[in-house]
Amino acid sequence: MILSALFTAVGINLGLCILFLVLYSILRNLPGNARVYAPRLVAEGEAQQRASFDIERLVPSAGWVRRAWKLSEDELLSVSGLDAVIFMRIFVFNLKVFSIAGAIGIFILLPINYEGDQLHSIDFGNLPNESLDKFTISNVKNGSNWLWAHFSAAYVMTAVVCYLLYSEYEYVSSKRLAYFDASKPQPHHFTVLVRGIPRCTAGNFSGSVESFFSEIHSSTYLTHIMVRQTSKLRRLVVDAENMYRRLTRLKSQQDAQQRNMCLPGFLGLFRQDVNSVDKYEKKLEDLEENLRIEQSDVSLIGQEVPAAFVCFRSRYSAAMAIHIQQSVNPIQWVTEQAPEPRDVYWPFFSTSFLRRWISKLVVFIASVVLTIIFLIPVAFVQGLANLDKLEILFPFLTSILTITFVSQVITGYLPSLILHLFLTLVPPVMKVFSTMQGYISHSEIEKSACSKMILFTIWNAFFAIVLSGSVASQAEIFLDPKHIPERLAVAVPAQATFFITYVMTSGWTNLSSEVTRMKPLVGDFIERHFSKCCGGEFTVPSLPYHRQIPAILFFGLLGIAYFLLAPLILPFLMVYFFLGFIVYRNQILNVYVPKYETAGKFWPMVHNSSIFALVLMQLIAIGIFGLKKLPTASTLTVPLPVLTLLFNEYCRKRFLPNFYVYSAESLIKKDREEQNDPAMPGFLSNLASAYRDPAMEPVRRTEEAEQGLSTPFLSSGGA
Repeated sequence: MILSALFTAVGINLGLCILFLVLYSILRNLPGNARVYAPRLVAEGEAQQRASFDIERLVPSAGWVRRAWKLSEDELLSVSGLDAVIFMRIFVFNLKVFSIAGAIGIFILLPINYEGDQLHSIDFGNLPNESLDKFTISNVKNGSNWLWAHFSAAYVMTAVVCYLLYSEYEYVSSKRLAYFDASKPQPHHFTVLVRGIPRCTAGNFSGSVESFFSEIHSSTYLTHIMVRQTSKLRRLVVDAENMYRRLTRLKSQQDAQQRNMCLPGFLGLFRQDVNSVDKYEKKLEDLEENLRIEQSDVSLIGQEVPAAFVCFRSRYSAAMAIHIQQSVNPIQWVTEQAPEPRDVYWPFFSTSFLRRWISKLVVFIASVVLTIIFLIPVAFVQGLANLDKLEILFPFLTSILTITFVSQVITGYLPSLILHLFLTLVPPVMKVFSTMQGYISHSEIEKSACSKMILFTIWNAFFAIVLSGSVASQAEIFLDPKHIPERLAVAVPAQATFFITYVMTSGWTNLSSEVTRMKPLVGDFIERHFSKCCGGEFTVPSLPYHRQIPAILFFGLLGIAYFLLAPLILPFLMVYFFLGFIVYRNQILNVYVPKYETAGKFWPMVHNSSIFALVLMQLIAIGIFGLKKLPTASTLTVPLPVLTLLFNEYCRKRFLPNFYVYSAESLIKKDREEQNDPAMPGFLSNLASAYRDPAMEPVRRTEEAEQGLSTPFLSSGGA
């Protein structure tokens, strides 16, 4: 790619960013847009939808940037919990890393690369047509002493990243423990999920649970609640909710018509019969009656699932039950930490151990197939990035590709845009895969999907691009460890310009479109102005960690991997992380509500990804110094990955256990503090009811409809 193509990509993406941000600053102030741009505040009653119009609202304002910037970490914690705080620490960590890396890369390494003469002499009069390879380490002459600056930078970068990783791991770990110490009694701290329950002689599971835990944990066992088959109930609940929405919509249309405020339907063409309200009220009554009968049957004789929530009298006793094997048969009486009641994913409890094992195997095979299929768009993207290949494949485009602007757009902007569009399709698929694996909480499903997305992105959006070949040829590189550094040193620098444009297309533009929320805006506009659903329902989204965290970590990997090779990428990454810091603070403050709380369990993924990126940079450095005829520097770089992996192992021993379990010291201290709390007996007596299946909750939508309630359905569904 030439410099002018990069300028074209910068111009397009910068223009889109400014456009989206200006649109947001205007649209967020317009009447009726509160539930699009501040749904969390509307749900909490802290924001009202404005009805009047004021011309001053059409003037763009940056006040939201100032509010997001001034938001303290304690305020963020009180608004959205510890997970949101830890999510924002990813941006803080990367800003720290790339502030130092940017200073070294831009002011030291970039001038050295540019002044090299390995490729050809520089023609300043024809600078826009210069290849961006002139800004990479490839332009430094073989055997040049200037390469020792890159060698020193590799050691400095390693020290900086390791120091910051340790500091952040220590900080996040301390925040997690402080969050636990400050928390009130939580049901999931006293509760254990038990699966693989054998039937008792009476033929039911409940008797087995009562008998087993009363005997084995006689002094600490409190009570239990069985999980039952409620798939039919859930379908009835969904039907009742849909009928209530339809009835609410009809009532709002009828009220609006009576007040002569709006016509029912679009332009008065689709008028609803007034008698249809009575018809839907009768259907809703029948649905609720069937639901109550089914709930009664399930409570009395419903089919039990071999799973139960077992409650204990203290946190420590619950933790002991989790971490001690309960039975001589390891697939019976399997215990694990119960998730928060709001975090439970109920549909998968009926799955047996064998079915969960088979599901994991099926998901693994499906993930491999998806990875192979994804190589098709990757190959297409590589063809767009190389005009010579494109002309060979499509000869009829030769005349069009000779137009300067067209060629610059195709090589500088289009490939990264296409790759970004294809990658946006993958997170929902990975979430479905994780759901199939038998996880019993939304948080575990998203953590699993997040891990899958990180691996998928690293392989398909990095290695598949830089190695550019078949699956077999890519795998062959890693089957020959001796030549990994050398081959990476050849392949990685060649794709530096592609990833610079990818940072802008998938980073800058995606962040600015995140704050604009065009899809929810269009959907809300259609609902309000065409369906006439006055005061209709809407969903308050939760932050999609499985989609956002892998993207952020991938940009961090690109920055570390290309620090030595192409430091020109660093300013673009700095803009991305700073913009993301502002945008997501604003979104957490106004848009997203927490669907669950893991107390920072996503952070180990951040640490592991950063370690991988650091080792990748070091392996590339070993190879590049060898190719550049500087064997001494190559040899002296070999200790770096060894030291990095030893550092990682130390962090695993020092911090990682705190993200799986709380120490006995913390648990016993917390139990003793609350031993004489007068509220504890009431909390323990209501403990089992916290894990009541939502399908068993009474539904009173008919009463609400008769009272004329048309308030929004507010829920924290996934975004």
